[in-house]
Amino acid sequence: MTEGHRSDRLFVLAEGALEVYRGDVSIAMVTEPGSVFGEMSILLDVDHTANVRAATDAKVHIVDGAKRFIEDNPSFLLPIAHLLAMRLNNSTAYLVDLKRQFQDYKDHFGMVDEVLESLAHEQEEQFMPDDELPDDT
Repeated sequence: MTEGHRSDRLFVLAEGALEVYRGDVSIAMVTEPGSVFGEMSILLDVDHTANVRAATDAKVHIVDGAKRFIEDNPSFLLPIAHLLAMRLNNSTAYLVDLKRQFQDYKDHFGMVDEVLESLAHEQEEQFMPDDELPDDT
């Protein structure tokens, strides 16, 4: 899978290890059979956001016509939703840890806290419009 390109495919790891990169930065080594790749491109209708390469001999199942496959098999969305929720939870935990580490710095490292705060609010505005927010009363 190549960052910046589009395909109508989902990739499912059957065995082996795959490494995920953004640019030349390694993000993750994935060894869990059943791990899915390419879902963000399909669900958001955007180019792939990462490169995925075999780190060992690997077997990968390819689902061609992924968008149609998901439409025809909506139960396939539950494992994808679970995967995305796990990734979001891990990312949020990491951001909270970074925020704690840099919140008391008075130099340029202190800006990390401000940037993370800004990202949190930007995400709320982007994904939770006011008309869809739960009523606090």
